[in-house]
Formats: sequence, C-alpha cells, structure tokens
Amino acid sequence: MNVLVATDGSKYGRWGLDWVAMLPFVEPPRVTALYVLDLRGLRALRGPILSQVEGERYRQEEIQCMEARSAKALKEARQQFASLKLKGTARKEHGAVAPTILKRAPKRDGLLVVGSKGLDALDRFMLGSVSTDLIQQATCPVFVVKDEAVSLRRITLAIDGSDASAKALAFVLAKFQPDRSTSKGGRMPIQVTVIHVMPFIKYPELKEIGLRLVEQSVQKLTKAGFMAEAVCQLGKPAEAIMKVASKHRADLIVMGAQGLGAIARFLLGSVSTRVVQHSSCSVLVVR
Repeated sequence: MNVLVATDGSKYGRWGLDWVAMLPFVEPPRVTALYVLDLRGLRALRGPILSQVEGERYRQEEIQCMEARSAKALKEARQQFASLKLKGTARKEHGAVAPTILKRAPKRDGLLVVGSKGLDALDRFMLGSVSTDLIQQATCPVFVVKDEAVSLRRITLAIDGSDASAKALAFVLAKFQPDRSTSKGGRMPIQVTVIHVMPFIKYPELKEIGLRLVEQSVQKLTKAGFMAEAVCQLGKPAEAIMKVASKHRADLIVMGAQGLGAIARFLLGSVSTRVVQHSSCSVLVVR
C-alpha cells in the first residue's frame, strides 16, 4: 500500500512516520514523506521606515529561513526512515499546502497521514488546519495524527450503515493484521469496539436495525481474528464516539467520511470532522 506522510518539521510530522511504522499493516507500506513549501504569501515589506530594497532583503532572508527549515525536516525524515526501517523517500514540493498534498496523495487504495496541528499556530505555511481540508477532499483514507505512536491495541470503529462506514470496516479487515506482537514475543488480538449511535427517537425498528448492524460487524471482525465487542447507545454521534473511545482507552478511532445523508443528521456525515477536531486520540477517516 502506498502511504503519503505530510510533514512540516513539527512533532506531528515525526509522529506520522512513527505511526506508519507501528501500524499492523498486512503488507509493508511504500512511504513518501512530503514537505510542501508555500512561498506565495511572502511579499517584500514596505512602509515609511523600510525602503523597497530593505523590504526585499527581509523577504529573501525569510525565504532562506523557510528553505533551511524544510531541509532540516527532510533530513530528519530520512533519518527516521532508516531508524524505523521504512521503505520510502522524502521529498519537497513548492505550492499551496493542501492542494499539493491532495495532488500527490495516493489513490483510493492508499493512505494519507497528516498531523492535526502544524509547527506553529502563527505559521500559516505549515500543516495545522490543513488536516480538515484533507479529510473533506481526499479520495483515499486519511489518518489524522493526534498523539505519539503506540502499538495498536484497541480500536473504536464507528458505523452507521452507510457505504463509507462499510468501507471503514473493510479497511480494518483488509489492511490490518488482527493481532499484534507482545513484549514476551507472543501474539495478542487487537480489541475492536464497534459503536453505533442511535438518535433520541422512539422507533423500535431503528434500534433493531442498529443492533443487527453492529452484531454483523462484530461477527466479521471476530471471524478475521480480532477481539470485538458491540456498543449501541443513544446520543449525539461525535460526543458518543469520543466518550466510548475514551472509556475503552482506544489508541485509534476509525470511521467513515460520510454518513447516510444530510437528512439523517444523527448519523456519521460531518461527524467525522468534529471527531477529528476534538478527539484526544488519532483518527482514521475512510471514504
């Protein structure tokens, strides 16, 4: 599987590569670390104090600093490749950050990894809020890094019966090994908590459909070798998903990018954006 890791020299970019090395992929990934350098916003400083020549000099100095920062980030990425024993390359491109990442992102069968925050809240050239654009526009699954990489032990999988949530389940089944190595050299199944959030509506049929949906997913996961459990509850989807993930100490939340439709607002839909923005653990959004 082709994996693109967007990096900007921040800890989130470094954590992205760490996560790729730690995730229990069925097949070793082919990884590209991409640094996008956006110089379009730089303009020569002008005003009553600075001359045009001085303003241009400051601009060139800023460009040199940004170029040096990109070189440092790429050097660190290459060192990570070696230490993590990842197969891949590190490269730099110029342009607008989000569009350039989307242009180079893998197709539907790949994975895009991006940090939830960038190098600096004031540095608009770095990743930061770009992650929101990527989960809304990328054609491949997007892994949003929120924390340091760990050996994947517990997953919270949110489903709602939509095609996107079915693909989220399919991704876990097809791309992840069902167990992980332990410190004692053995293997232990990965725990998957399958959650379906139902609205505050008195429709028994809806509850039955939700329960059946979750049980079917649990059966598929169990058959594949995962340790799975079902959770059905009432509430607001984003809050309920994050609450369950926290309660079960999930290392990762997996969910679809789109739900059943705008009318069924209690289902996933734009909930993925809210979960990405507010979750305390990393999130994998599948479409």
